[in-house]
Amino acid sequence: MISMKFPKRSVLVLPKRYVIVLLMFISTCICYIERVGFSIAYTVAADAVGVNQSSKGMILSTFYFGYAVSQIPGGWVAQCIGGRRVLLLSFVLWSMTCALVPLDPNRVQILVIARLLVGVAQGFIFPSIHTVLAQWVPPHERSRSVSLTTSGMYLGAAAGMLLLPSLVKFKGPQSVFLAEAALGSMWSLLWFKYASDPPGLDPLKATAASFGESLLPITKYKDSPKGGLQKVKVENGGCSVRVVKIPWKRIVLSLPVWAIVANNFTFHYALYVLMNWLPTYFELGLRLSLQEMGSSKMLPYLNMFIFSNIGGVVADHLITRRIMSVTRTRKFLNTIGFIVAALALMALPIFRTSTGAVFCSSICLGFLALGRAGFAVNHLDIAPRYAGIVMGVSNTAGTLAGIVGVGLTGRILEAAKTTHMDLSSPESWKPVFFIPGCLCIFSSFVFLIFSTGEKIFD
Repeated sequence: MISMKFPKRSVLVLPKRYVIVLLMFISTCICYIERVGFSIAYTVAADAVGVNQSSKGMILSTFYFGYAVSQIPGGWVAQCIGGRRVLLLSFVLWSMTCALVPLDPNRVQILVIARLLVGVAQGFIFPSIHTVLAQWVPPHERSRSVSLTTSGMYLGAAAGMLLLPSLVKFKGPQSVFLAEAALGSMWSLLWFKYASDPPGLDPLKATAASFGESLLPITKYKDSPKGGLQKVKVENGGCSVRVVKIPWKRIVLSLPVWAIVANNFTFHYALYVLMNWLPTYFELGLRLSLQEMGSSKMLPYLNMFIFSNIGGVVADHLITRRIMSVTRTRKFLNTIGFIVAALALMALPIFRTSTGAVFCSSICLGFLALGRAGFAVNHLDIAPRYAGIVMGVSNTAGTLAGIVGVGLTGRILEAAKTTHMDLSSPESWKPVFFIPGCLCIFSSFVFLIFSTGEKIFD
């Protein structure tokens, strides 16, 4: 009897770091579905009961207070117990909050507490992501990995703008909370099952990583003779050596760090103002219904997704082919992105049609996303060992931009109404977009002068 042997089918197995990056991309996507979703659902619910623009701005900005206070603690905790664990705990907390809280504009106290909790939970996410990226991603994949991971924000915002208005229309505002909670729960299960620390983090199972120097030093803790805890670095052989403490003073006083901080503030000021108030601008400024706009309302965020990944690929190409140094690459992409975004922001209220407004906001957000291949990746350039910490510091500034920008926009529009100015008039909206436009120009020059692509924290 002749036995037949068939060749085994080859199965494509992604490298583990690609799985980690993909899951973190999905995580940022879901987070921004939540943020856009709350803005859309709350706006509909608040308008139904006659909440004024200033009060809406206060509720919409509450999230950022919680988000701001947890950024630096998030980076520190991720450094101590690992970004993988912190990321999972963050998702579980905000998903549970969305599942349990009623969306009732008249119950202001409950909404404020809920948005603070969601803000605190999500504030741990990006410092944790940068900590994980610093552990898993080699330097030659740094730009595109950060760009892909953070581009999930924009794809999530685009998906939210496309799908959630219809969900609100047919199922009511509360359905948005339940859908977000379900997405967060499903991601948590995937992360729990498939995510892991790099092999070197377990000295008993340590293997030679293919990307060696990109891994953070492995940290554990032991009793210090001076009291408290002292960090020690665990090598593959198991021996322990002392590791320098986190250089908080040097981080705070570093001009390259402040260049990142300034651009993070500006980026998020423009992004959060557009994310939270663009629906209102379409509805009141241009007299357009979000439901009637169809898929065009998602184009600005889809453009961000595309341009973010273009920026990452271009940056890695310029650096690995040695066309430009790391420093010049970061400055080049950051400057182009922010200057073009500034011009688009200032031109936005001039356009009085849906096509013009969508085009202008798409150019603005697309080039802002391109600029992230400059300042956003720069955390890993200057401080790969403390990437989560530096990200926490700069993202605190970005979160303060959300508090200032979203709240200030509400006050600007309310002041326009008190002076009997119609919110459909372009004059009412010019200061809303002119302020972030000026900030983009200013911060791009700050980054051009003070930033560097060299490692300055060992």
